[in-house]
Amino acid sequence: RSPGLEETDMARIIIIGGGIGGLSQAYELREALGKEHQVTLVSDSSRFEFTPSNPWVAVGWRSAKQITIDLPPVLDKHGVEFIPRAAARVHPESNQVELIDGDKLDYDYLVIATGPQLAFDEIPGLGPDGHTISICKTGHAETASLNFEELAKNPGPVVIGAAQGASCYGPAYEYAFIVDTELRKRKIRDQVKMVYVTPEPYIGHLGLDGVGDTKGLMESELRQRHISWITNAKIDEITKGRMQITEVNEDGADKKQHELEFKHAMILPAFKGVDAVLGIEGLVNPRGFINVDEFQRNPAFPNVYAVGVCVAIPPVAPTPLPVGTPKTGYMIESMVTAGSRNKQAAMQGREPDERATWNSLCLAGFRDSGVAFVALPQIPPRNTNWAARGKWVHVAKIGFEKYFLRKVRNGQTEPAYEKLVLKLMGVNKLKAEA
Repeated sequence: RSPGLEETDMARIIIIGGGIGGLSQAYELREALGKEHQVTLVSDSSRFEFTPSNPWVAVGWRSAKQITIDLPPVLDKHGVEFIPRAAARVHPESNQVELIDGDKLDYDYLVIATGPQLAFDEIPGLGPDGHTISICKTGHAETASLNFEELAKNPGPVVIGAAQGASCYGPAYEYAFIVDTELRKRKIRDQVKMVYVTPEPYIGHLGLDGVGDTKGLMESELRQRHISWITNAKIDEITKGRMQITEVNEDGADKKQHELEFKHAMILPAFKGVDAVLGIEGLVNPRGFINVDEFQRNPAFPNVYAVGVCVAIPPVAPTPLPVGTPKTGYMIESMVTAGSRNKQAAMQGREPDERATWNSLCLAGFRDSGVAFVALPQIPPRNTNWAARGKWVHVAKIGFEKYFLRKVRNGQTEPAYEKLVLKLMGVNKLKAEA
């Protein structure tokens, strides 16, 4: 297809992924484009999961039903075609997406918003098919809640943290504090030794080289809750009830071996790209994450865009062990807004000019308290570098959970009240808005 579309042309836009990024992208494009253009969402699941609430599901503070939405009726209501089948392979050279059943879909523009593949296989014994639980998916969290109830009946050691190469540390800290809170509520915390393990070079690094004083804030929170920790931790192997860990020095050399016993263990895995894109030259980096320019476009295939966790972002700074950079929910939404406007420009034959701010707003709530941080932008150097804690954070996270689920049901991309609040905080999606 030519760089621009004639007014009479219909464009077919395919979005792969039904999470925060994919759904937001579908709604923004549907709202912005005329009905003559087709917006199609392809997903391996027929339900939307509000992933940030998965830690609460794992301890029974939420049910899966409370944080999931059936996609077919809401997408149909808002004029988005829905195909509930997994994408098996992307063929960017022929502008096609091959589905798991062999069907092929043609596209004019493609948005990859798949999220990551969970690399449990990179550590023996890691994950739901091994010896640890997961909170990465709502189904995983439901299974984790059963394991947690077994812990409550028969208390024992708990190990929580992240694997080397992980890029999402907030939920690991949040889950550790949530487990502590719930065990204290049940009057059995005194029977449970808790250890936090992480490849981060220091507590509160978060894959961001810290935000404000997250080092002091997180260390203080762990101490107050009697949770010990091991940083620069490389998990070697996990067997039933045991975790083998190598702690490394600042130069990456082995420093100390640890063997931790556990009855309940949750370790966030490293991420990699999904099989549908792995190994496609020009499209992805060696880990399978999508290469994008400042406009969310792939340089090799300019009609392919990407948003969310599947986007390739380099680490913020060298670390002894691999430590990835997180992509938080609001950062993903900023990618979505920029990508939407740049696709509209391309359809009209114009050059893209919108750049996402990649601002980060994160809320971790653990009922009796919570931690919040704002990094503007997420990648340093920053204009705003702020972190705080308090019970208000948990209340704020409940609010955002309810607001986002309402957004999904109503097909809204940014309600007026949210836009006003975030503007007052100085959090903008686009650099052009700043």
